[in-house]
Amino acid sequence: MRTSTALEALSRRPLSFLRSSWPWRSLAYLLSSVVPGSAVVVAAGLISSLALVPVMVVAGLAAVAVLVPLVVRFERWRLRLVDLAPLSAARSEPSRTVVLGLVSLLALWWIDLVVACFTVAGPAVLILSPVVQPMDGEWAPAAALIGSVAGVLLVPVAAYVFTAWAGARAAVTRALLAPTELADVLRSRVRLVNAFETERRRIERDLHDGAQQRLVALSMRLGLARLDLPPDSPAARQLVQAHEEAKQALVELRELIRGVHPQVLTDRGLGAAVRDAAGRSPIPVDVDVRLPRRLPDAVETTAYYVVAESLANVAKHSRARRARIRARLAGDVLVVEVWDDGVGGADPAGGTGMVGLADRVAAVGGRLSLSSPARGPTTMSVEIPCA
Repeated sequence: MRTSTALEALSRRPLSFLRSSWPWRSLAYLLSSVVPGSAVVVAAGLISSLALVPVMVVAGLAAVAVLVPLVVRFERWRLRLVDLAPLSAARSEPSRTVVLGLVSLLALWWIDLVVACFTVAGPAVLILSPVVQPMDGEWAPAAALIGSVAGVLLVPVAAYVFTAWAGARAAVTRALLAPTELADVLRSRVRLVNAFETERRRIERDLHDGAQQRLVALSMRLGLARLDLPPDSPAARQLVQAHEEAKQALVELRELIRGVHPQVLTDRGLGAAVRDAAGRSPIPVDVDVRLPRRLPDAVETTAYYVVAESLANVAKHSRARRARIRARLAGDVLVVEVWDDGVGGADPAGGTGMVGLADRVAAVGGRLSLSSPARGPTTMSVEIPCA
């Protein structure tokens, strides 16, 4: 999976992260704060050389008015070091760009440099401690060696620290530079989900009213035709086989319709649909769903598919002996938990459908969390706002 931001890079395996270019890109991103810092120092020096306080105030305001647009442009340019996703070409809200420029000039540039210097200088001083701080005594070589080893061990920790700060810093910068872009993305995801639900209901209706009814009629005609033929004739045997295949096709079509959108979910709500899915699971499932009212269609549909996909994963991968489903309405938030006593070790990157579930939950403004240590148990929790 392609990594596009420094924060995403932190989720890689440690060796993969440390061998990548992201720590170096993050360090360069932080050290580039020397540019706005130098501008601030030069401007402060020139302003302080003025004799009159009113003139200093006017000069300070003029300096801010000149530097803020330049700093915002610089922030937009260097964001590419730790965030490869392109920014929208549309103009950002002026108030947000002004806030970004002021915060960068007053605080962020020196915080960047402090984080970079301390995380780099600390391990470097320890590694070079025999040279920087030569010691006398019997234990001096051992102490120097311990300090150097400690410095080497702190290098990966330092890489994680300054990459995390650079990633968080870049996330704030993107949020201030492109807030409308984020809102457009969220709205488009909701529109896609709604369009998918509309199309799904149309397909369900067409299958139920069209293909299923034709298969029912065909099965009845084949059954009546069997009555008109001798039981032992070759034609009767062919009709028996065709009749059985028609009935099997009808069963499979009904299962397909149920998989597209179970009728029980539409008629009786999430609780009944979850109990129906649990009853069809090959693993015993305890269901504890207590909902005081029907929820919005998008919420019920999302929660149902989370439960159905989770039960499928439990049956296929977990080797569990028992599972449990719990659902509650906490205020205006639906909380669904799926637990199993299997082997654990579920990895969203392993192709078990977790990424798709997380995207589906996020599309309705929800959040999915997973706890699956080795040797289990596995607990998946979903929170979906209902307002």
